Amino acid sequence: MVPNKYPAFEHQEVVVNAPQHVRSIAELDLAQLELVAEAWRLRAEAAREQGKVLFAGINEGHAAGASLQHSHSQLVWLEAEPPVAHVERGAGCPLCDLLRAELADGSRVVEQRDGLVLLCPYAGRAPYESLVAPLEHEPDGYGPLLGAALDLAGEVLRRLAEDTPRPMNLWLHESGHWHLELLPRLTVFAALELGAGYYVNTIPPEQAAAQLRRSR
Repeated sequence: MVPNKYPAFEHQEVVVNAPQHVRSIAELDLAQLELVAEAWRLRAEAAREQGKVLFAGINEGHAAGASLQHSHSQLVWLEAEPPVAHVERGAGCPLCDLLRAELADGSRVVEQRDGLVLLCPYAGRAPYESLVAPLEHEPDGYGPLLGAALDLAGEVLRRLAEDTPRPMNLWLHESGHWHLELLPRLTVFAALELGAGYYVNTIPPEQAAAQLRRSR
């Protein structure tokens, strides 16, 4: 537990993703990721009991802001839903609408399995940005599909890996229809991205999805 001076959240907790020294969730199998998911689930329950919201994320690699080489999760107890997740809410379910459109188009879908879909979303911010979501509307992100969702995210990293794991950020949003967002850090965000909100993605999501499909 790390106390924080900002009133928006109380403290941060760390989950060590595996006892052996690994640098990426790409090195973990489904059974190990199910244990990570269970740790997140237990801490989410504890946060809810105290009227808090748990924000779960993973940073791996120096380029993604990780301060430790050993793969780990960061769990932050928030006073309320974070602003970015809150903005994703809308009339009906925007994510259900998005998934229907993406599945009908198919060009950005990488894989479907275990009741989940993996895709490279339209207008992604960076090369190989990926989204993992349950096919059916499901509000509880800490339910039984979380371990499989983490494994699908790890699959993206495995398909991108060469000699070393790729730096990345991953986070869970419970914004009506839960999902994981994975951002491999293959480029550096500069003034245009950070200051104006215009993201220059050098690989179209359709091309990125096709490459990930070929890398199975």
